[in-house]
Amino acid sequence: MSQLVHPEARLVDAATGGFLVGPSLRAAVDTAAGAYAGAPPGLVLTLLPNRLDAVVGYLGALAADRPVALLDPAAPHVPDLVHRFAPAIVTGVSTSAPPGYRAARLGPLGPVWVRADARVDGPPPPPPHPDLALLLATSGSTGNPRLVRLSRTAVLANAHAIAAALGIRGGDVAATSLPLHYTYGLSVLHSHLVNGATVVVTDATVMQREFWRDAARFGVTSLAAVPYQYEMLRRLHFNPEDHPRLRTLTQAGGRLRNELVADFHGRMAAVGGRLFVMYGQTEATARMTVLPSGALPDKLGSVGLAVPGGSVSIAGDGEILFHGPNVMMGYADTARDLARGDDLGGWLATGDLGHLDGDGFLYVDGRKRRIAKIFGVRVNLDDVERMLTGHGALAAVGGDDRVRLWIEGADEPARDALRAEAARRLGTHSSGIEVRAVDRLPLLANGKVDYRALDGVA
Repeated sequence: MSQLVHPEARLVDAATGGFLVGPSLRAAVDTAAGAYAGAPPGLVLTLLPNRLDAVVGYLGALAADRPVALLDPAAPHVPDLVHRFAPAIVTGVSTSAPPGYRAARLGPLGPVWVRADARVDGPPPPPPHPDLALLLATSGSTGNPRLVRLSRTAVLANAHAIAAALGIRGGDVAATSLPLHYTYGLSVLHSHLVNGATVVVTDATVMQREFWRDAARFGVTSLAAVPYQYEMLRRLHFNPEDHPRLRTLTQAGGRLRNELVADFHGRMAAVGGRLFVMYGQTEATARMTVLPSGALPDKLGSVGLAVPGGSVSIAGDGEILFHGPNVMMGYADTARDLARGDDLGGWLATGDLGHLDGDGFLYVDGRKRRIAKIFGVRVNLDDVERMLTGHGALAAVGGDDRVRLWIEGADEPARDALRAEAARRLGTHSSGIEVRAVDRLPLLANGKVDYRALDGVA
């Protein structure tokens, strides 16, 4: 996977102002790759914060041809995933090693857990498939997340496709405005490194002054954001004229309201800039379609055309189908699944409903499965209901970058308690949860909740 890092690619540490470019970046990645040589063979599980040393460690794992699973360092299910997937090494740790592992330090990787020769819970798993490169969690914070199995071909193909669709060049500078363990945030890193561009590594958010200070300091030219962040940027009166180097905005991670698409397109166009609306899934490595900035406002509401190398079609039931080299090998629920080959042959049934217009532009009309997004993170609405059953009869539906909970006969204190509990269990900000009371949940003839009726209530 050394092809992922262009010889002229550059990483900048926003905290220190230090940077790695060309030979120094290659040397740092090679050193990190060498550190994995002393660990047992198999999966590397990485708790990946937005830090330069962590990024180099991740790139080192890829360069060492180690399959690597990326997780949120604050994820509550890390111990469960360690148990289920039996990684050879866990990086980014800050607590004592669990049973079957020993604590160690591996050079630039810092503190790690290394799998013991004899695990207390059984023999080592079979070796991962040789094509496997990357694993990402796809079910948000609910339940026990499945991992998406991505091949080396998929990772490289999608990085090149995104770079081509967005016209990323060596002089472009992106900032890590999203978590790197999240597929959209990771794709920003990949698509810039593969084309010799610059990535400024920061853990500041677009709502913090530090982010914009660093954006000006390092000449950030493009910003990636999810719908919630665009809502916040409008409240903060974002003005592109205040950021003369920033001339590209990209949006994915859920549906952005047409009003905001038109608004931010207009703001960028007024200064000669661009807004790209995109559609993607972890199961397709990252992005499947891109709406060219020049197609706005004529194609308002569309998510665009398939990325280079991919194609989009619509099944008989309206489901969006994607075909391309960036489609996952399949899911993984246990360590044994890592040994499987490609289950899908490049075809992905997205679970979303949509249609194509006469020019081949895709429009997403809804969801086939009960999946919603909160700030770009996918959650299973059935899981949400199950985890909150102690609050009484309730139903969860998806909204614009939030989950709306309907609960029978709840007063204001009960609604506040439910909102706080849901935010805590989902590991998100309470602004991503809306709670409404209803005398009785609407039911279908078979006794199940009529979600369509709830979806249509303003």
